[in-house]
Amino acid sequence: MSSAVIAKPAMRGLLAKHLRFHLAVAFILAFSVAGAFKFIVTDSRKRAYADFYKKYDAMKAFEAMRDAGVFESVKPKK
Repeated sequence: MSSAVIAKPAMRGLLAKHLRFHLAVAFILAFSVAGAFKFIVTDSRKRAYADFYKKYDAMKAFEAMRDAGVFESVKPKK
């Protein structure tokens, strides 16, 4: 009858070993998600705002709102 010897589990330093690995993975994932968010969301949003304000005429919008009666203190143009 042969009995196999089972190795003892490595308990000393196990938490530190796992934390080191998981912290590294967490930082890599966090920075990659932040970079992706910056390039996908914020850059496209900045581009959309820039395109809007290239064509935006504040006086034309003000006159349209004034004629529609949005403002209480400004009389509509007749």
